[in-house]
Amino acid sequence: MIVKGARVLDGSANAMMKGKGTEDDRPWQSYHTVYTTAKAGMELVDKEKVQRVVYEMSKGSKYFQNEERKEAFIKQKIDNLRIQCANLTQEDLAHYQKVADRRIVELEASRDLSRIWLHVDMDAFYAAVETLSNPTLKGKPMAVGSMSMLSTANYEARKFGVRAAMPGFIARKLCPELIFVPTDFKKYTYYSDLTRKVFGRYDPNFIAGSLDEAYLDITEVCRERNVKSEEIAQELRAGVYEETGLTCSAGVAPNRLLAKVCSDINKPNGQYVLPNDRMAVMTFVSSLPIRKIGGIGKVTEHILKGVFGINTCEQMLEKSSYICAFFSQSTADFFCSVGLGLGQTDSPQVRFRKSISSERTFSATKDEVLLHKKLEELAEMLSADMQKEGLSGRTLTLKLKTASFEVRTRAVTLQKYISSSEDILKHAKKLLQAELPISVRLIGLRVSQFNGDKCSAKSDPTQKTITNFITSGDVNRNCSSFPDVADHDFVSNAETDMSIDSRQTGQLDWRDPFDGNYLSDVDYQSCTVQKSDGVEEVSLSPLVLPYITGFRN
Repeated sequence: MIVKGARVLDGSANAMMKGKGTEDDRPWQSYHTVYTTAKAGMELVDKEKVQRVVYEMSKGSKYFQNEERKEAFIKQKIDNLRIQCANLTQEDLAHYQKVADRRIVELEASRDLSRIWLHVDMDAFYAAVETLSNPTLKGKPMAVGSMSMLSTANYEARKFGVRAAMPGFIARKLCPELIFVPTDFKKYTYYSDLTRKVFGRYDPNFIAGSLDEAYLDITEVCRERNVKSEEIAQELRAGVYEETGLTCSAGVAPNRLLAKVCSDINKPNGQYVLPNDRMAVMTFVSSLPIRKIGGIGKVTEHILKGVFGINTCEQMLEKSSYICAFFSQSTADFFCSVGLGLGQTDSPQVRFRKSISSERTFSATKDEVLLHKKLEELAEMLSADMQKEGLSGRTLTLKLKTASFEVRTRAVTLQKYISSSEDILKHAKKLLQAELPISVRLIGLRVSQFNGDKCSAKSDPTQKTITNFITSGDVNRNCSSFPDVADHDFVSNAETDMSIDSRQTGQLDWRDPFDGNYLSDVDYQSCTVQKSDGVEEVSLSPLVLPYITGFRN
């Protein structure tokens, strides 16, 4: 078993060495920061061309330099972990295989095939709304945003490699005929509310993941009307189109995690139904790339591939001994659950919202008047969202991303619960003042610790965390503890007043244990074991701690 593991690791090393010469001639091939085929409509894009354009137009920038530093640091950690994997004894592997086998049996026993979940996702939502408002845009490559940053792109533009969160000047290089349309969030919110009226007909307690997506438990409506889930999906999609003039795609599965994956399969304006059958589920996930899973982002993907050779969900089970050896139980449970195709099936009535946030990206500025204006806008948006949900919270977190792409957060826990924009702004200003003067390109606000919140995880003060595994080890630097846009931020050399809004609610609060960039509907609350000064930390198993801290005997 050890020999086999060593052979895999050596193979990975040889592959890396073989690719070295290629990278010298084509350095963009190793620059994966901005390109992904995960977006619908980009499957046939010339990946190398996009990588080359992005690389050439980004190199030398602050963002590029920051990404290079992060990539180098993560590569070093991957190399160290690969060495430690090779040094595991046969006894170690046998022990952790028993642990894994026992846990997999327990997880399998929890499988629930009694519920039917539907995930609905609007097709290129912002771009579709703009086309609806201006029909002359139909059939033309178009993006919402500006030369500085794009919020989204329609399917015609995606064929050229243009995508959300790409700088407009890079998008224009990829697609010279690209049309830019400025953002209008009031318009998008209006149409989002229309779609939610339709969702409510099928599940009054649906979970809104964002403005353009939602999870619905359609178990009861299927039973009451004696119809198949695919009929409900078709009917719902038709209802959304009738109400809004916009198309959407749907995925139906036994749990939310898989329903979200399914909704992306036949985009745009399509649907996919995964039967409530164990064999069908296991077959579905057997070849599913791990990056398709909500909660597994870029960094986690690199580590799982580079260290353990895990590319598909099925391989989570094949390498379960390593998973249990190197990760905390909650994280290992999540990975093994992915391999089994398990996800949350519980009713949203019994779930607790943990946080609600809003953030805005714009061109880097030191203008304190402008920063306070952005803060005021965020406070109003956040307050409106909270009051709409009847929420009040005690902990307010300010998030800043500097011009050099460093993420900082400051948090305050208050004596009383707040929800008004005045109260939020008052305390947010104090948090911002402590960071001034500063050049910022993103501001975010989050409110958590709601009244009646009973789901806060207890921290284990004796357990180390993964924070130092990914960051530079500066314990005084605060890291983001609500969804970051690191995977979506590009350097910009153009000035603009365009901003990108991101609103998140905390019902679906599993985060990538390494990235923190993706939300998933697997709610392993215990994975987030400690929060200190705004730092969200994820625990590792005791085995991996000495390798990270350097004290392994």
